[in-house]
Amino acid sequence: MRIESRYNGPPGSGNGGWSAGIFAAAAGGTAPVEVTLRRPPPLETELTFVDGEVRDPAGELVAEVRPAGAIDVVVPPVDLAAAVAAAAHYPGLVEHPFPSCYVCGPQRADGLRIFPGRLPDGRTAAPFRVPERVSAATVWAALDCPGGWAVLTPGRPYLLGRIAAVVAAVPSPGDECVVTGAMLRVDGRKALVHTSLYGPDGALLGAARATWIAR
Repeated sequence: MRIESRYNGPPGSGNGGWSAGIFAAAAGGTAPVEVTLRRPPPLETELTFVDGEVRDPAGELVAEVRPAGAIDVVVPPVDLAAAVAAAAHYPGLVEHPFPSCYVCGPQRADGLRIFPGRLPDGRTAAPFRVPERVSAATVWAALDCPGGWAVLTPGRPYLLGRIAAVVAAVPSPGDECVVTGAMLRVDGRKALVHTSLYGPDGALLGAARATWIAR
């Protein structure tokens, strides 16, 4: 199991959502799982998965994968036009802690280019055109950053610490989807968020809950 360099989040490490999706796939099964990142996932490194633990070649713990239970909270959808309007005000276009992030980095012409902007009620929303290569890990990645941008503020970067997701369906290449995010609460350095991904017909494709940690 390897996180390719193109799927980076912060420089030198894997995007949290994409990495968690790869680790979840390694766990197998169909029940929702929760992935806790114990260190930034290394890129281009052969990782092993044994008994719910992801480790690097030196044996250092990278992540833990555990059963998640039901993920029964979803962030309500908006239509594509509202998502496009929100994305026009994406704060990451002006100031971004990791502008080369595969999911939400404005410097990545080859990334997912999910640019979550705020809605009037405080939720985030963004359009998402599905790439030619798509898998369950793509859905995990799409469910990552829109939650973070519900809590990120200038000068206050956060990193994904834990995410649990359920993938109801994988969209098709070229689909115009919408992803929404919402912050539930902040407890010290920890922020609890939810995200949801909707297909072109409005069907729920995936949902996640995540904990982000302020740096």
